Amino acid sequence: MTPNKGALVGKKTDIQNPELWEFPMNYPLSIIGHEGEHESLLNEIKLILGSQFPDFDLASIEVKPSKTGRFHSARVNLYLTAAEQVNALYASLDNAKTVRIVL
Repeated sequence: MTPNKGALVGKKTDIQNPELWEFPMNYPLSIIGHEGEHESLLNEIKLILGSQFPDFDLASIEVKPSKTGRFHSARVNLYLTAAEQVNALYASLDNAKTVRIVL
């Protein structure tokens, strides 16, 4: 990303302040799916994480419903070694049809 009249230019999924990140690191992540997408969300997350993090234990993904039960969130804790992993992960999650938001 490069500055352009006060705005950053680059992919919206790229790290914006790389100097603030220190690798390697444990990185907790919550992935919230669209309403009614519980099973599809879990399957899509497993495909993404399995392809990008082959050593990640897919059985460690915790899926919980919201208080109303309308949405589900998946919680994972990843071990990241480089900024490129973060950028690729967020790009994949951004393209996932079942993912509503990533925190």
